Amino acid sequence: QVQLVESGGGLVETGGSLRLSCVLSGTSLSTIHMGWYRQAPGKQRDLVASVTTGGGTSNVVDSVKGRFTISEDNAKNTVYLQMSGLKTEDTAVYYCYADFDPTGTMRIWGKGTPVTVSS
Repeated sequence: QVQLVESGGGLVETGGSLRLSCVLSGTSLSTIHMGWYRQAPGKQRDLVASVTTGGGTSNVVDSVKGRFTISEDNAKNTVYLQMSGLKTEDTAVYYCYADFDPTGTMRIWGKGTPVTVSS
């Protein structure tokens, strides 16, 4: 079974830092894109960051630019989301995804890891 497992979430204070990890296992297929969405209670799931795997480009959305960085360790089938300067509005469940085609038609999701920023 293909698995995408996130870790690293937790409770942090405003201004703190966390590093989220996402590990893909159970498949020999190569990903094209991997990244992170987040969803706060009662809100839609929104894109946070993405990377073209295997040494390609990466990006983060404007709301977290300068605070969040996405990176990958391709040999480990792992992507990371380094978060700093955390704000209360960053509180959400963070979901990792992996795309196996350019359009995202073949997309899988992790179960999510919660991040809570206290004030």
